Amino acid sequence: MIELINLVKKFGALVAVNNVTLTVPRGEFFALLGPNAAGKTTTIKMITGLMKPTSGSVRVSGYDVVQQPLEARRQLAYVPDFPFLYDKLTPWEFFRFIGQLFLMDSARIERVARDLCARFSLDPYLGNPIESLSHGTRQKVAIVSALLHEPSVFVLDEPMVGIDPQHARVLKDILKERSRAGTTVFISTHQLSVAEEMADRIGIMHEGRLIAVGTRDDLRRQSGTDGALEQTFLALTAQESAVDMQGVRQKVGL
Repeated sequence: MIELINLVKKFGALVAVNNVTLTVPRGEFFALLGPNAAGKTTTIKMITGLMKPTSGSVRVSGYDVVQQPLEARRQLAYVPDFPFLYDKLTPWEFFRFIGQLFLMDSARIERVARDLCARFSLDPYLGNPIESLSHGTRQKVAIVSALLHEPSVFVLDEPMVGIDPQHARVLKDILKERSRAGTTVFISTHQLSVAEEMADRIGIMHEGRLIAVGTRDDLRRQSGTDGALEQTFLALTAQESAVDMQGVRQKVGL
């Protein structure tokens, strides 16, 4: 479970995340959408403990990310859009290192990593330095390493970047399998088709605020549209932009 409670993040005068409250229950596949600079990545960085909130709080599987960081991070796995890996290691050395960080025994590391590597077609690259791998292959290494310890909460920021269609399908299947088995999946993406196909619920951020949350049908009703998610997304963000502009006009007396 992920709980965001009155979450705020400011950078000077800029309010990047503005009073966001959200609960994503155990086993839900949640997709976060929004235009560029909407606050999605900042929200994710606060969920994962990489950034402290200005105010409000984040709880992961019941643990406060700021007050109980180690306990929260044991429950969590995170894959950013451009993951940091240890370039001089091979993928297999990296998997062993990550598994040992989570106190996995060697047999379990071997079993889980072999299964995931086969699904992502990584076997030919396991002995090569990570620095020699393509971006898409590095992304697959990051995903496998994140899934190794079978986290209860899995957070991904634009995970499909650089991954070929075959292995994007593999990732979608794994994420759905994990969510059905009880893993909370929280994904930020600009690919509306991924959210439409996969998510149990969808949230839309706009200028730091969470302007809509619900199923695809809930969002269609809120937007007054009955078509694809793209139409719903554009309608909701346009409505919010119009409201923001009206507020600006009132402030300046127009």
